[in-house]
Amino acid sequence: MNLNKDTAKKTAELLLQIKAIKLNPTSPFKWASGWNSPIYCDNRVTLSYPPVRVFLKEEIAKIVEKEYGKPDVIAGVATGAIAIGILVAQELGVPFIYVRPEPKKHGRKNQIEGHLESGQNVVVIEDLISTGKSSLNAVDALKEAGAVVKGMVAIFSYGFEVASKNFEEKNLNLVTLSNYENLLEQALDSSYITEKEVVALKEWRENPSTWKQ
Repeated sequence: MNLNKDTAKKTAELLLQIKAIKLNPTSPFKWASGWNSPIYCDNRVTLSYPPVRVFLKEEIAKIVEKEYGKPDVIAGVATGAIAIGILVAQELGVPFIYVRPEPKKHGRKNQIEGHLESGQNVVVIEDLISTGKSSLNAVDALKEAGAVVKGMVAIFSYGFEVASKNFEEKNLNLVTLSNYENLLEQALDSSYITEKEVVALKEWRENPSTWKQ
């Protein structure tokens, strides 16, 4: 999992500036999983800021070509990565498809939307990696459809150990623009958080399911 330090810090700074990532160790957010969390990440916010979305589009496209070569198709994971995936596909001048969490219950009952041919090289785009399960579910669907999945690029990862294990088990390479370590470093440098808050944020990342403030 390669990561460019300058890109990682710049990405973190932009996400913090537009409040796509919010840090609040003293008043935690409640995730859908039930976890208490001092961080909340919603990368859909980036779409409302043209300079930010252009930066993300260009940086992801560079990584795709550098790490995997120009693919036949870009695949976005529904729903969070559909828009950024389209932007990346447009930047590279290649077709775009997206993958649902499960097949539709009606019509053609597609899980993969768009035109995909067996044997085509595909790079998957994600907006956020937590455990990695939903992302890897999309990869499984693509492989079942005959795609050659070269790897994945995501905007941000929490860097959970369980995610690393899940990607290793699937033997799939993941590259992210930024991650939790770089976020904390940038947030501290820019005075979004204090040294004391960094300690709480690091503790959460070690045991997110049981963390309490």
